Amino acid sequence: MNSKLLRIHGKVQGVYYRDNAVAQAGELGVTGWVRNRHDGTVEALVCGATEAVEAFINWAHSGPADARVDKIELTDGSQHGMPLAFERWPTR
Repeated sequence: MNSKLLRIHGKVQGVYYRDNAVAQAGELGVTGWVRNRHDGTVEALVCGATEAVEAFINWAHSGPADARVDKIELTDGSQHGMPLAFERWPTR
């Protein structure tokens, strides 16, 4: 199992990034969560098989059609546990 915490910068709020992330996670079979941050970024925890986590990260670099991703900060997400599903969390 692999776990990554993503901080996604750019035009990523107000473009259905979180909804699309939930759908993408379902297709890839990863668990975790996604939420908006008050600083305008989107944060996501992605857990699962290494190949599936990497596929989610590849998707995250473009996101939905109206998004513009400028950069993604990646850190180890193992300290956040291993969720059983992928959820949309409230803004923090």
